[in-house]
Amino acid sequence: MQSVARSALAVATLALCGHVAAETAAGATDPASGQAPQADAVATPATDAAAPVTLEPVVVTAPAMSAPLTVTTDPQAPRQPVPAHDGADYLKTIPGFSVIRKGGTDGDPVFRGMAGSRLNILLDDEQILGGCGMRMDPPTAYVFPESYDRITVLKGPQTVLYGPGNSAGTVLFERDHTRRTEAGVEGRASVTVGSFDRDDEVLAVSGGNSDVQGRLNATRSHANNYKDGDGVPVHSQYERWSTDGALAWTPDDDTWVELSGGQSDGEAAYRDRSMDGTKFARDNIGLRAGRRNISSLVKNVEVNTWRNYIDHVMDNYTLRTFVPTMMMPNPAASNPDRLTLGNRVAVELAPTASLQVTVGADQQSNQHTLRSSMNQPMMPYESMPRVDDAKFRNYGVFGEATQAIGDVDRLIGGVRADRWTAWDQRTTTVTAGTSRSESLTSGFLRHEHDIGGSDTLYAGIGRSLRFPDYWELIGQGKQSETTNSAFLTRPEQTTQVDMGWLREAGAVNLSVSGFIADIEDFILIDTVIKAPATVTRNVDAQTYGAEAGAGWAFATNWKADVTLAWVRGRNDTDGTPLAQLPPLEMRTGLTWDNGTWSAGGLLRAVDRQDRVAPGTGNIVGQDIGVTPGFAVFSLNGSWRPQKRMLVAAGIDNLFDVAYAEHISRSGTAMISGFEQTTRVNEPGRNAWLKVSLDF
Repeated sequence: MQSVARSALAVATLALCGHVAAETAAGATDPASGQAPQADAVATPATDAAAPVTLEPVVVTAPAMSAPLTVTTDPQAPRQPVPAHDGADYLKTIPGFSVIRKGGTDGDPVFRGMAGSRLNILLDDEQILGGCGMRMDPPTAYVFPESYDRITVLKGPQTVLYGPGNSAGTVLFERDHTRRTEAGVEGRASVTVGSFDRDDEVLAVSGGNSDVQGRLNATRSHANNYKDGDGVPVHSQYERWSTDGALAWTPDDDTWVELSGGQSDGEAAYRDRSMDGTKFARDNIGLRAGRRNISSLVKNVEVNTWRNYIDHVMDNYTLRTFVPTMMMPNPAASNPDRLTLGNRVAVELAPTASLQVTVGADQQSNQHTLRSSMNQPMMPYESMPRVDDAKFRNYGVFGEATQAIGDVDRLIGGVRADRWTAWDQRTTTVTAGTSRSESLTSGFLRHEHDIGGSDTLYAGIGRSLRFPDYWELIGQGKQSETTNSAFLTRPEQTTQVDMGWLREAGAVNLSVSGFIADIEDFILIDTVIKAPATVTRNVDAQTYGAEAGAGWAFATNWKADVTLAWVRGRNDTDGTPLAQLPPLEMRTGLTWDNGTWSAGGLLRAVDRQDRVAPGTGNIVGQDIGVTPGFAVFSLNGSWRPQKRMLVAAGIDNLFDVAYAEHISRSGTAMISGFEQTTRVNEPGRNAWLKVSLDF
């Protein structure tokens, strides 16, 4: 009750601040509109959007594709179901995405059934990788979405600009980079409270003048253990916080230099394993610079360098009652870390009026270390030296071009070449002390055709060669079928065809996308073939599937939406279904919004999944068995008392259905005080309230 009371006070404070801020802004600029000064876009090629003037309504079903193979969504808008305060749960609202649940937060995102490094995750153009060998901390665990302005998803291997290995797709968590025309300060704040003692706070402030600008973001999120639809408590509590800021110098409209940095930390309980995450510390610093309109040929040059350090701790005593077992008779802890250094340069060229070209190079190095204690009281891990176990380094060059052909056709293509080197720094494997190098080439070609100003058809083919990641080669003691090391696992080769149709015609918008992929040397994680060891092995596989979305504003203030996502896959080598693929899913939403008040509902229906291969899967999880279908209904409403303030509320899982996602992790881990379940079940009935304010 105390936390709810504190949050209620924060909500009241936000409302008061909103009234004062609106009056202050109106007095400073336009008394009629009450809008703060707006900034002009500066030299960032992909992030020229100005700050929003009004808050978006509740997002019920995912936004439609804004361009071929591109989905863009606003992470600051309230959405239903209310996500955990991490990146994966936000991605789950986009058709084709699923999340492998482990507890209340830090799930692993899966797109079209593909997880791990098959999905590139970039935070403001910086790549980040976790440290835990058991995937407690995927990249999205270090994402605090509401501190970003935009999330962009690029489907399939249909770009080469954002690093190697994007066989499933690329996800960009982006911030706007703008030059101000007038001195001033703006900000945004939000508070979310809900069931299971949910309590989130977000504050973002930016200000400056035309020469110097700065921003500061701060977030905090907390929740206790939730209960599933049967009223069974799930070990799932978490607390997370982050701060980040940037200082930019913009001496003119075409030049910008930005220094950024941030810190975050947290803790999270896990229902699927014998340990919890008690530290998720991230330290980041980055430097970006750009210059545009250099000449008629050179339109933009951008340079980016960054450093990310992850310090992660897991133990079996801080967030749970310690109970001795044969495997862990004493309190135990493990402390992996990872240092990532990266650099990127990109040059945009315009050789002709109809041809746009981007060329560049990127580089990244990763050093992973580990220290642990199986008897923390007697031999604390903090007193032990760190031991290097793996190092990775990659150099890449890329080029991507868009050629307009007349007024209605475009040809987009790209190619990149990467040189990978990895070092096995362990001491007890057959590959100990060795290194390996690979030269890999990827590319794509796509044709887009506009019809009548409202329709776009597209088709493309892409080929992505992906170097095996830390979790496939090293993490959790991975072995091959014949030795105690998976370090020599072959790179994965994906050839994929993507196609689709977009329609934007008055009150109706439609989007359909489909794909078919042939994957040579698919990297499969197998816990059966050499049990109890976990084996990494190459197989040949095929996947295919589709996503579709439609929106219809069928009457004044009324809109209906529906989305579908479907994927199938086959392990050709073993003659079995490909594991860890989600079943057919449909979301249907109905919304009424008159600009001040809104109400809406969401029906999410998921089919039965009986195409399974128990014991096999990816670096995050393996198939358990068949799952039944389920349907969940949720309601929401909102009130906009003024242009820059939104009060939204909802009830997720209104009928308190007990269910688990097919790709959820196992819930059979023995945790004192908690019942075992086949999978980690989803939350039951969950009420929430969110107040957002722009000032």
